Amino acid sequence: MEDTISLKSVFLACALFHFLVPSLAQTCKSYVFLNQNIYRSCNDLESLNSFLHWNYNQPTNTVDIAYRHTKIAPQRWVAWAVNPSRKGMVGSQALVAYQNADGISSAYTSPVTSYNTILEKGDLSFQVEKISAEFANNEMIIYAKFVLPKNVTRVNHVWQDGPVNEDYSLGRHALDADNLRSNGVVDFLSGQVVTTKGGSSHLSLKKAHGGINMISWGILLPMGILIVRLRYTKERENPSSFYAFYAHVICQSLGYTAGIVGAAIGFYLGVKSHGIQYDAHKSIGIVLFVLGLNQVLALYLRPGVDHNLRKQWKIYHLGIGYFCTSWYITKNSFAET
Repeated sequence: MEDTISLKSVFLACALFHFLVPSLAQTCKSYVFLNQNIYRSCNDLESLNSFLHWNYNQPTNTVDIAYRHTKIAPQRWVAWAVNPSRKGMVGSQALVAYQNADGISSAYTSPVTSYNTILEKGDLSFQVEKISAEFANNEMIIYAKFVLPKNVTRVNHVWQDGPVNEDYSLGRHALDADNLRSNGVVDFLSGQVVTTKGGSSHLSLKKAHGGINMISWGILLPMGILIVRLRYTKERENPSSFYAFYAHVICQSLGYTAGIVGAAIGFYLGVKSHGIQYDAHKSIGIVLFVLGLNQVLALYLRPGVDHNLRKQWKIYHLGIGYFCTSWYITKNSFAET
């Protein structure tokens, strides 16, 4: 009897879990607005703890939206934008909100014309009939009503958050994975929302840039240094350690060749990232590239075994090698791309 009751309890618990979990996951549909607004459509956006609610009026082609950004600190701004012409940030028509010096939620429109934007106020390419914002319990909500371009219901959209500076200017948003994938497509008529996977058309190149340089500067070149140190330590005890020299040359040559490929990818990404530059990362990379070339050329330009500067050259060559390795570690600290 007790076993039967126990099995029934387990069954009921599983059934409740089956029905409750999906409903809990639909956080936008269960949300109740303090101003009693009701929206027929909503979507839990895939990143940045954000949600989009809207009503679409087909006869007037207007959209009444509420963009919610949860788990946000008071000292941060949030934005949601429509991009009528292309995917991504540039060209987007943004609705921005933050708390001003008086602690009052301020909302305004801002056309984004470049990656260097500071989200200054300006008119959008379409009519915005009203816009406001409210902040409570670490949640910022932007309310707006705007007119879509003629015969358009499906648009690209992006959403972001970033810091508010001490002078209440808006700082640049982060480039974390969530920030990079905070864009997609919304169809206000059908209610379909699709998040763009990856968030950046150059994300695979960024991964290749990081991975190739990790193998080059982080594995092959340091391995070459260790091999040659092993040779210097054991060459008097073991004549076969002479072959370590060739292993050293192979590691350094392969490592530097891979470094050239990684640098070329980094240069291409820098050219394509209009307005977004990482000066410290780039400068350290250039120094490493030049010093690495100096080390590789030593294969042809080093003093002979009997040259009176051979000892000093060895110290110089080894010192540059150690310097490059330490600078690579420093470079990783600035690896913002």
